[in-house]
Amino acid sequence: MMKLHGSTLLVIFLVTQSVAILTVAKEFDFFYFVQQWPGSYCDSRRGCCYPKTGKPAEDFSIHGLWPNYVDGTYPSNCDSSNQFDDSKVSNLESELQVHWPTLACPSGDGLKFWRHEWEKHGTCAESIFDERGYFEAALSLKKKANLLNALENAGIRPADGKFHTLDQIKDAITQAVGYEPYIECNVDSSGYHQLYQVYQCVDRSASNFIKCPVLLTGRACGNKVEFPSFSSASSRDEL
Repeated sequence: MMKLHGSTLLVIFLVTQSVAILTVAKEFDFFYFVQQWPGSYCDSRRGCCYPKTGKPAEDFSIHGLWPNYVDGTYPSNCDSSNQFDDSKVSNLESELQVHWPTLACPSGDGLKFWRHEWEKHGTCAESIFDERGYFEAALSLKKKANLLNALENAGIRPADGKFHTLDQIKDAITQAVGYEPYIECNVDSSGYHQLYQVYQCVDRSASNFIKCPVLLTGRACGNKVEFPSFSSASSRDEL
């Protein structure tokens, strides 16, 4: 019978523990599907740069689809061997450029943004879908949510200097989708709170919106929230 030295046993133990940790990291509970309002993104201290494809439409855009745990924590960067491969989403790129554009500076084509989202978040849901499936799921959820339509149906339209209560915004989205979202605000140079990001909870299949199992804490909104116009916004490149 082969005898194992102490050092060999230690290596086996460490490898076993690493595999166990990796496995646990992928057993998430639900997703946050996050969309951002470009008018608020650009009307911030850091500003924005329009993508190389031009100024995006005045609509919410995808930030990400993020696996989360019910205790409020989340896994990240779960598989360094499964790096983003743009050839796997090449025939989705035109759709991603419309619905998942980058607004970071300097101007880009979106690949860096999509790479970050897949490698940090998507790899933690490999048991659910592959790279292409990850982006397809997010695109499908955006169409299903249709946030801009939900708000406009409630009389909440993009306009500078016009304010709404947080409850009015939440109620409009809840009425359309069926579940209350979490709203994140930023603060513009005048000190006004602006509708920045909308978090919606999604089941493990990334198919259906659900009641959020845990409440977020982040950049909260005040009593008055602006839904700023994006059509009148300028990028840093234009200033």
